[in-house]
Amino acid sequence: MIDNMIIRYMRYYRVLLLLIVLNLPGILTLAQQVPMYSQYIMNGFLINPSFAGRDGYTTVTLTTREQWVGLEQAPATYAASFQTRLLKNSYISKATSVRKKLVRPTKGGNVGLGGYIFSDHNGIMRRTGFQFIYAYHIPLRQVGGYPSNLALGLAFTGYQFAINTDNLIYDVDDPFLNSYDRSVFIPDFNFGASFTTAKYYAGFAMTNILRGSLMFADTTAINRNELGHFFITGGYKFELAPDWILEPSAFLKSSDMFSRTFQADITARVYYKNDYWAGLSLRTNDALILLAGFKYDRFHFGYAVDFTLTDIRRQSFGTHEITLAVKFGESARRYRWINAF
Repeated sequence: MIDNMIIRYMRYYRVLLLLIVLNLPGILTLAQQVPMYSQYIMNGFLINPSFAGRDGYTTVTLTTREQWVGLEQAPATYAASFQTRLLKNSYISKATSVRKKLVRPTKGGNVGLGGYIFSDHNGIMRRTGFQFIYAYHIPLRQVGGYPSNLALGLAFTGYQFAINTDNLIYDVDDPFLNSYDRSVFIPDFNFGASFTTAKYYAGFAMTNILRGSLMFADTTAINRNELGHFFITGGYKFELAPDWILEPSAFLKSSDMFSRTFQADITARVYYKNDYWAGLSLRTNDALILLAGFKYDRFHFGYAVDFTLTDIRRQSFGTHEITLAVKFGESARRYRWINAF
């Protein structure tokens, strides 16, 4: 009798788990559908397509994120990305009579491109996906003595959502489990817009515009739609001393279920000669994050550790994220007045 009760409760648990995973209700956190990163500033175009190519460099970035280290089958994300700016003419610095440098862009160089592939693991769930990004940058008049830029971006995305039942103990005749496809492919689009100067930036982005309506799976019996996410980003740079810069920033995240999934990353980073940086970030209702990094030649290295504030901290050793970026194209053709990182 006890064995039957255990089997019955395990079946209820599986049903509840699959409802959460496959129907994606409002109680779902943002990270379960869209991979998130603590060092989003180093890969800004992944959350806002309009950021692709904004610094004019060609950049290749590798990221690994191990969440809740020490917990069995904990989430992990591995990603590689690429971005560039199609520049046709030079960006030239000119000195005025009062020795004030101005950057006057010539015509051309408006198109930014990006690409992204990732593999996101979360227990028995797997997501493997990609993005192709197109951004168009429009130089505007100077604001406060600095050039400004308006950009619009569109990303074509696609990912495979799969359930791996190899190590899952379940009833093979379970009608609920067998009514779902073990693997589906979901294409969609993301949109972003941003305004950038040498001192500050602001951006808005939205994901999953089609809400998974083009899902390649058997959806005749059960309706499974994606959530759309909305991101607002912004930051400002304060010059503390000739070699020191303070940059507070915010990353606001929400979804179609505004009242239940709102989250914010509030961050402050300090730069020394643009070669070294350290920072502290608070992710509401989630974690306190320490950030550090340095630049050597064309290599940029970043490390973040998340100290979880929820009860799961008793079962894990935090979340660790490592990012390595390589920038190519140091020349007069590149933006001198934007430090994207």
